[in-house]
Amino acid sequence: MECLYDLIYLFALTAYSPKILYRVFAENRYRTGWSERLGKVSRNSPQKKCVWIHAVSVGEVNATKTLIAQLKTQLPDYEIIISATTDTGVEQAKKLYGKELKVFFYPYDFSFVVDRAFKSLKPDICLLMELEVWPNFASKAAKMNIPVVVVNGRISDRSFPRYNLVKPIVAKTFSKVSLFLSQDKTYAERFIALGGKENSTIITGSLKYDTAQVADKIEGAEKIAQQINISTQRLIVAGGTGVDEEKIIIDVFKKLKENPKFNDVRLAVVPRKPERFNEVADLIVKSGFELTRFSKIKSGEQSSEPNNSTVILGDTMGDLKKFYSLAEIVFVGRSFVPMGGSDMMESAAMGKCTIFGPHTFNFKETVKALLNAKGSIEVADGNALYETLCKCLEEPQYAKQIASAGQNVIKENQGATEKTISAILKLLKK
Repeated sequence: MECLYDLIYLFALTAYSPKILYRVFAENRYRTGWSERLGKVSRNSPQKKCVWIHAVSVGEVNATKTLIAQLKTQLPDYEIIISATTDTGVEQAKKLYGKELKVFFYPYDFSFVVDRAFKSLKPDICLLMELEVWPNFASKAAKMNIPVVVVNGRISDRSFPRYNLVKPIVAKTFSKVSLFLSQDKTYAERFIALGGKENSTIITGSLKYDTAQVADKIEGAEKIAQQINISTQRLIVAGGTGVDEEKIIIDVFKKLKENPKFNDVRLAVVPRKPERFNEVADLIVKSGFELTRFSKIKSGEQSSEPNNSTVILGDTMGDLKKFYSLAEIVFVGRSFVPMGGSDMMESAAMGKCTIFGPHTFNFKETVKALLNAKGSIEVADGNALYETLCKCLEEPQYAKQIASAGQNVIKENQGATEKTISAILKLLKK
């Protein structure tokens, strides 16, 4: 089977290579980490036992915060290492853990690559965030008697039918997973339906509730407020936005600014992917607004923003929470387009009136909990967003009630880290 998978991967890589080359030269991606992707990785403390955590991208990396903090306390004699698939995932992992943990690119699932990585790293347990179970990886771990655990597990509405199409392959792979620690009952049932063992599937809740920072203020936010000159203004933040969304949001903002009651309202747009920063900057200018690029202020290239009427582009990594902290109202992106939504827990945890579009399938249970508690607002399109923003700005008490209810939902759903750690320690027989 390993040879068959290798052949499939080879054909897929060949077909995908033009896109890879385009991203290398046009988007400045995939330019580093190739030796690690080919399995040439090492550890900082090879004499210790090892926990290998894999998180695909930024969202999954962020979800490891409370998990890693507890693992360091509960397993002090283990080295913790963390891999990610995307450039932004590795960058975020290095930002969070680079000074203390080994961070590297996840090896491709070719059998010889996986074999090289396992022989070098010698992990005692592998923790895969959300899903990301590859056939050769699972097979090699099983042969070496290394437990594999899916942590914070979920299978989205979009992914489940796709996995069903290749269920024999998926079932063979899932049967090698030691534990599925699922976010909720629906995801647990899907793991079992696709070949996971029922007695090895546990509902722990979502780690993202635990990593969501329940706080009124975020360190560093006040400095940003001074830099972008919003001390006496109301700020709307559109965070984690995707393709085609920014135009909708800017058009809505333009309509708001036509009303004198909203003269004090500002807009900050923070795209999800850094390779889109320039594209969104051009869009803001073409829409008729003056542009403030926060990266230029942060780097010192430009002094603090003297003009309090520009649209702010949050074109830096790691500052989204700070922008959320300053917001009167938050729109969570990738939800007007069918991309599954960005993380709405962050803004809700900070007690912000949180709005999102209808396409939030990546956060289905969270959205359900927030909407049931009237702790967020779902809008169908740009017109509905405009009407909702008007209501929230004109009726601040209404917006505060939404914000308070949303923050309570986050608090009530915390506790997944403790359940996850308990299951991992039991598996390791600690």
